[in-house]
Amino acid sequence: MRTFLMITLLISPLCMAAQIYKWVDAQGVTHFDAQPPQGQEATTVVTPSPPAGKPAAPTRSTAIGDQQAIDNTVKKQVAEQQAQLKVFCEQARTNLAQLQNNPRLREDVDGERRRLTDEQRQERTTEAQKQIADNCQ
Repeated sequence: MRTFLMITLLISPLCMAAQIYKWVDAQGVTHFDAQPPQGQEATTVVTPSPPAGKPAAPTRSTAIGDQQAIDNTVKKQVAEQQAQLKVFCEQARTNLAQLQNNPRLREDVDGERRRLTDEQRQERTTEAQKQIADNCQ
């Protein structure tokens, strides 16, 4: 257990800058300490230095700022989608009103204007009503 604690301290960032000594006592137990033992031979443990130029971990305020930027972007996208949906709904309602109130509607087919049949007009009316019910409030 003590060896585990010493190894943990060895790996700890707080100990990285200090000199660490390793020795084995008379019972064969390996020890690690910041001070060499009195009257016993010890070896210096080489600890790796932290990598230079490693970016610091983001602070809480940076993370909050990043989240706020993401939130603002999402809010902007939602607002744009709602504006597009509003335009779509207005156009769909206008088309539905035309289909319901004008029996003599015409459409361009291959550069030629043709009158919609009653069946075509009824199909399009049903489609427009379904789109409005599904997408518009």
